[in-house]
Amino acid sequence: MKTSRISRVIQILTALQSGQSYGVNDLTGILNISRRMVFRDLEELRKVGVPCIFDNKNHCYRIDQKFFLSAPNLNDREALGLLLLVHKARNHIYFPFRDSALMAALKIENDLPEKTKRFCGAALEKISIKADPQGKLDLLDQKFAQLLEAILDKRIITFSYDSPVEQEDRIIDLQPYHLMYNNYAWHVLGKMGQQVHVFKLNHISELRILDKYFIEDEKFDLSEHLGRAWSMMPEGRLYNVRLRFLPEIAHSVADVQWHSTQTVEFQDDGSIIMEFRIDGLNEITWWILSHGDMVQVLAPEALRQKVIKIAENVVRQNT
Repeated sequence: MKTSRISRVIQILTALQSGQSYGVNDLTGILNISRRMVFRDLEELRKVGVPCIFDNKNHCYRIDQKFFLSAPNLNDREALGLLLLVHKARNHIYFPFRDSALMAALKIENDLPEKTKRFCGAALEKISIKADPQGKLDLLDQKFAQLLEAILDKRIITFSYDSPVEQEDRIIDLQPYHLMYNNYAWHVLGKMGQQVHVFKLNHISELRILDKYFIEDEKFDLSEHLGRAWSMMPEGRLYNVRLRFLPEIAHSVADVQWHSTQTVEFQDDGSIIMEFRIDGLNEITWWILSHGDMVQVLAPEALRQKVIKIAENVVRQNT
């Protein structure tokens, strides 16, 4: 019976750190896989920084004993919770330093007690997370590291920004405050003048940290800034939003806490009336449209008209 990729990697690490000499043929026998797969797994380990060294004299692979640290005292659930995040959720959320996180997990896995290691290996094979769509983001680690450095040092950054609503790139000077993952993409929040703005990292290029420092506004609070925005773009006006979802999707919609102000009332026909008190209408408009003809806007009228206008444009463009 062939092992999963995660189990293979753990077994290779365990074998190579044991102090014994293992050649490619030895590893193919242990794992019951082809030589090609052994070479591929060894290369994957090298890519994330594990020093798999080939000993030309003895024709075998080894790992420096000093590379791995002693594992903390973790029980089965603690170890599985950590490894689940790294091995499974790492492809669910496009977070920075994923290779570094994998490296940390491999170090911990390698030195876990055999009983815990077997439990985690068996459990991980039976757990999957379907990845959400993610915005493409080149050089995430580099951009993230630069932005984090600027935020912590309170230094102004400058970058070229490819705005989806403007024809030409803008040059932005920003006082960066915070990094946030939202709606399948990473964003940086910061001040330009007296206003807080949000920029997507995948639209940023030519990023530089300037030798200019700023004094952070001590009154700035992220939670207060986001306030009752549907997602992360407050517009400065509160609305009472009232929606009706048809019975076909009522339960699936009601199962999710979409907003902190959310209330749900089930109707006799199986539909639900869902209400929110939110800041701005633009963000929630697209969420409503994602439910197609299964939702009806009851209030406010301004939101109802926005949805109707976009729906009419869709019909016009497809007829």
